[in-house]
Amino acid sequence: MALFSKLFTGANDREVKKLNPILDEVNDLESEIEALSDSELQAKTDEFRGRLAEDEDLDDILPEALAVAREAIRRRLGQRAFDTQILGAVVLHQGKIAELRTGEGKTLVASLALYLNALDGKGAHLITVNDYLSKRDAQWYGRVLAWMGVSVGVVQHDASFLVQPEMVSEEHGMEYLTPCSRRDAYAADATYGTNHEFGFDYLRDNMAQDAARQVQRGRHFAIVDEVDNILIDEARTPLIISGHAQDDVSVYPRFAALVPRLVAEQDYTVDEKMKAASLTESGIEKIERALGIDNIYSPENFRLTRYMEAALKAQIIFHKDRDYVVKDGEIIIVDDFTGRLMYGRRWSDGLHQAVEAKEGLKVQQESITYATITLQNYFRMYEKLSGMTGTAVTEAEEFHKIYKLEVVVMPTNRPMIREDDDDFVYRSLKAKFNAVADEVEFMHERGRPVLVGTVTIENSEYLADMLKRRGITHQVLNAKFHEREAAIVADAGRKGAVTIATNMAGRGTDIILGGTPEGRSEDEWQAEHDDVVSLGGLHIIGTERHESRRIDNQLRGRAGRQGDPGSSRFYVSFEDDLMRRFAPDWLPNMLAKLGMEEDMPIESGWVSKALENAQTKVEGHNFDIRKHVVEYDDVMNVHRDVIYTERTKVLEGLDMRSNIFGMVEEELSELIQGHLPARHEEAWDRELLLEDLQAIYPVSEETKGLIENSHTAEEIEAAVLDDAEEAYDRREEEITPDNMRLLERLLLLQTIDRLWVEHLTAMDEMRQGIGLQAYGNQDPLVSYKREAHDMWQQLLGNIRQTIARAIYHVNLSQTPQQQAPASAPAPARVPVGVGTGAPQNLRENRSDEAAVPAARQNGRKIGRNDPCYCGSGKKYKRCHGVAA
Repeated sequence: MALFSKLFTGANDREVKKLNPILDEVNDLESEIEALSDSELQAKTDEFRGRLAEDEDLDDILPEALAVAREAIRRRLGQRAFDTQILGAVVLHQGKIAELRTGEGKTLVASLALYLNALDGKGAHLITVNDYLSKRDAQWYGRVLAWMGVSVGVVQHDASFLVQPEMVSEEHGMEYLTPCSRRDAYAADATYGTNHEFGFDYLRDNMAQDAARQVQRGRHFAIVDEVDNILIDEARTPLIISGHAQDDVSVYPRFAALVPRLVAEQDYTVDEKMKAASLTESGIEKIERALGIDNIYSPENFRLTRYMEAALKAQIIFHKDRDYVVKDGEIIIVDDFTGRLMYGRRWSDGLHQAVEAKEGLKVQQESITYATITLQNYFRMYEKLSGMTGTAVTEAEEFHKIYKLEVVVMPTNRPMIREDDDDFVYRSLKAKFNAVADEVEFMHERGRPVLVGTVTIENSEYLADMLKRRGITHQVLNAKFHEREAAIVADAGRKGAVTIATNMAGRGTDIILGGTPEGRSEDEWQAEHDDVVSLGGLHIIGTERHESRRIDNQLRGRAGRQGDPGSSRFYVSFEDDLMRRFAPDWLPNMLAKLGMEEDMPIESGWVSKALENAQTKVEGHNFDIRKHVVEYDDVMNVHRDVIYTERTKVLEGLDMRSNIFGMVEEELSELIQGHLPARHEEAWDRELLLEDLQAIYPVSEETKGLIENSHTAEEIEAAVLDDAEEAYDRREEEITPDNMRLLERLLLLQTIDRLWVEHLTAMDEMRQGIGLQAYGNQDPLVSYKREAHDMWQQLLGNIRQTIARAIYHVNLSQTPQQQAPASAPAPARVPVGVGTGAPQNLRENRSDEAAVPAARQNGRKIGRNDPCYCGSGKKYKRCHGVAA
């Protein structure tokens, strides 16, 4: 590991040195750019665009554009970009990840690169982790871009804005975001938003029934802020748009009442490493007896096993105020890594319903998937992707393997002088938290600000109660108080301040020693700042090691910004989740035998090594999970690309007639070849062929006679294809070409959407069971790819067959179509497979009612014995006519 570290450091230094000539060019231009008037500086943007329109590219204008952007930021905000920030902007422009320590001004760095890459007019995106940061960044630096003539859009969960250049002035302050349509926000030169908004808008665009309802315009360049959080921590969770499915939710409360009666170890076992619970024979017997069944695993009871497993997980593995909170009668998931509430998301496979039943809440209906994509595959669609964070090196391998991104560690503007002390390790949780409270009290009495990091909401509140009993004033920052997040974090550096925060709460907000200057005179703030500096700066206390070393480093990185003093220490116990799950079993027992007292901390290299090994194991396990997710989604990604590309062609109206009639020709040819096999004329079934052809189109009398009397299949096929085309021409004349194109578009969209949803469901069900292939010594992924290929061929065949068998028999509805409002509320968004949603919104988005043409055939109502218009091949009375 040490050798790797040295090799990486050497390669990184060489990479940074390669950028120095560009930095020298930017600095050489500084005096020349400073001499420009405001209007001359602003005119540079149009000059750059003109040069790009001729024969120059972004690399040609890079030094001058960065010098101009630096000067614009200095004039508008009073901040001059450091040399290290210029280097960081170059790294982002090159499509790499810039690791910048906390306090090095990542937002300014991103703004420099954003200005440069917005000049070509193809769209530059800045992706943040939450709506607050995207709006804040647009207000801070977006106004500088707007002042320079770069249009700026902001995409939020429930609104969209444009930064209006004419309002960017001192008298308007920060109030210049103008509401706009989502489409306008994406049409801007630079657009700010979160990973979820960008991803879900992509999915919604590919559910739109009209090109005018699509909002995005492509994926050219993106800067991902907190890139490790977005591209790694959240990458295990696919983005999914879903709607209600019909399922019996009354069963969940029954199982929620049964599971608490089970006895640990006797009726079930828990695998903490895998976060799984399994029933023993005793537990299975109890469940079967309570349900009054003989065998819960028999085929007729297969649905009950799913309810049982979900209830077991909900009761034993998932805990309130750690994995979720109950708020306003709903279960809100807590993000494992950030401690933030994940509004609108739901667990899959009945788990969310099981947790609702456990907490005595109304159990919501499960859902069916309409569109899904992993974050990995969404961001890999960008032509140029870059990112920035304070901690990326530990995940450099994953960034390279999954995203082909290189990590470049940027030098700090000032030397980092924070002191990172060795861990204190205790035998019990109680002893550990008592020691943490003692440390907080000690620092608080001396006036040093303290930031305490906890892994769970539960622990943050437990520690808060301890400090309250000791009379120590403090602030608690966890998922329950996310609205006050930025304000609390900003003042965490005030003299004597004590702040308790879940892991990455407040990430993206600097902790300034002495607190924020707002509301105080310069002298008052400077005096407090100097006091805190003389006391040693911000002290960081970690209450346990996280699964990822990177998260620990992020907590430590909250102190020691821009050369400030600071210190950090982690407190660990053998009862912590990480130690209990991954540390050697013999370790705590051995320490007890050695006479280690419960409240006696130890500082030992081999204990620290055991901790590091435990974290490495978990990091490797989590990497495998993410790799597993992307490997499976890569298969689906091929399908999704084809479907969405074809769907876009439909919305654009490209080659509608040739596309549809091509499907008709393929279907007719396949029928003829099937009923009239070559070299086996004795097996020809002319009567059945004619019956099947008439189910597709109205066969002419002349062609019927030819089918009955011709001796060659080739002659029949040629005649049938000509006859079908003539019938298509007549149909087009009957309803007019414009209406025929509309009918083709609606039918094709409805068919693709319906069958795509069925395909998604079938693929998901197949994937859930494919792991069993391992018991037969087969690679599940290989089996999945093989099965997926077969299912894909079936999907294409079903689309072709459905279109061919419906196009001659359906008409546009005579009733006015129900159009969804342009700003229809977004469907529910959920991770991992299912969730709730507003089904009416989904119906409007999919235009199901409008897209299903009326049940008419050749201008008359379909008879009960006619082929059904849906293309099933069944008679109308036995298909859609059943409900008529």
